[in-house]
Amino acid sequence: MITQNDFSLSGSDGKLIIGDITFDDKNPNTPIVLFIHGFKGFKDWGAHNLVARYFAANGYRYLKFNLSHSGVSAEHPADVTDLESFANNTVSKELFDVNAVLDFIEKAYGKEAEVNLIGHSRGGGLAIIEASNNVRIKKLITWSAISAFDSLWKKEQEADWKKNGKIFVTNARTKEQMPLNVALLEDFEKNNEVLNIMEAAKRISIPWLIVQGDDDVNVPFENAQKLADANPNSKLVKIEGANHVYGASHPYKSETLPPLLFKVCEKVLIFFNE
Repeated sequence: MITQNDFSLSGSDGKLIIGDITFDDKNPNTPIVLFIHGFKGFKDWGAHNLVARYFAANGYRYLKFNLSHSGVSAEHPADVTDLESFANNTVSKELFDVNAVLDFIEKAYGKEAEVNLIGHSRGGGLAIIEASNNVRIKKLITWSAISAFDSLWKKEQEADWKKNGKIFVTNARTKEQMPLNVALLEDFEKNNEVLNIMEAAKRISIPWLIVQGDDDVNVPFENAQKLADANPNSKLVKIEGANHVYGASHPYKSETLPPLLFKVCEKVLIFFNE
């Protein structure tokens, strides 16, 4: 039977990381897939739970979690409501969280546990940075990954951002204006070398599958090609007709995966089995 167990641990600034592990309880000691959500995303967004069940049914433990400053609380798990935490987020805090979860996996399952990393959008950027530095990762998969963290804002916003201390981004679904404090920009500028996704991409030495839709208005296909060109050992897969979330939406009411997201999962499973 497919089972989902919840967990929590301390993340950046002592804030809570909430996660879950989905697995087949008949075969619990299987390789791990660790999923990192994107900007304005969270572990229970859209069809993420169906993706978890897909991989559990195919012989993997699927672990996903909310980054500590995602703005998603235990009380409101289906939306970004903690805008103060969301505003205080930085890329360095997110990397701290990813490492905290990897430490949790190592403690729970041992150093010998096989960990495969999937990152979506901004989470893909985090996954690239992590996989370039962390020997605990066996395989890397990126879905619609960004190639630069500063692509998430406009260069012309930076002067006002520094002057006013914050900018606002729109939640496309709710139309809510979501604040970003200048700490995000300051962290990126201070740690520019460490947070350089393209340079990290060149250092990836493990198997890497780059998945990208060709109808993605958030991260164009050319971006995936740029990542693939930076690392000739990577494998680029185009999902024709796919948008940034491969046909998913939030809330997602269907009991089956969107066809394009199902195709993505199939491609990843083939990559795992190669």
